[in-house]
Amino acid sequence: MSFQILGGSTHIGKVPEFLSKISSLASVNCTVIQAMDAGKIAGERHVRFAVQKALRAFEENFNSAKDPGIEIMRYASGKKQIGEAFSMGVREGEMELVFVVMGDDNGVKRSVGSLKGMICEKDVISYSLLKRDSIISQFGITASEIEATGEEMIPDLVLERVALVDVLK
Repeated sequence: MSFQILGGSTHIGKVPEFLSKISSLASVNCTVIQAMDAGKIAGERHVRFAVQKALRAFEENFNSAKDPGIEIMRYASGKKQIGEAFSMGVREGEMELVFVVMGDDNGVKRSVGSLKGMICEKDVISYSLLKRDSIISQFGITASEIEATGEEMIPDLVLERVALVDVLK
């Protein structure tokens, strides 16, 4: 199974309609598509690590979610509970999104091609200071942690939270 990460911005009118469109696209192409709030993503390493953890959870039969996309979001969010993981989900209005698309190569290619038509593609995945406050809030990173490690370590502190999801089970 291969996966690809795609980022960009779009306007979401109604969340259920948007999710339904993505679900149909995934179904037609036999892929898994998970959309997440790019403002809470601390870089490509963050997304890749969450995908690895989710896939391992399925392989070893200790996944919490039945849906691989939800399991990816659970790890990416740094939250143990599926309900809490939806804090990384989509909302109505202008939004920067990160998509994870998984499946066989052809299905991923077709899904990514369709998704590119739904967004204005740009780098929204990389960590930036504009994301700092929402990331600190999402992952419960404390001022003392930042003081001890330095501002530049915030993406690494996020990876630590992703790793700890299994420990929190």
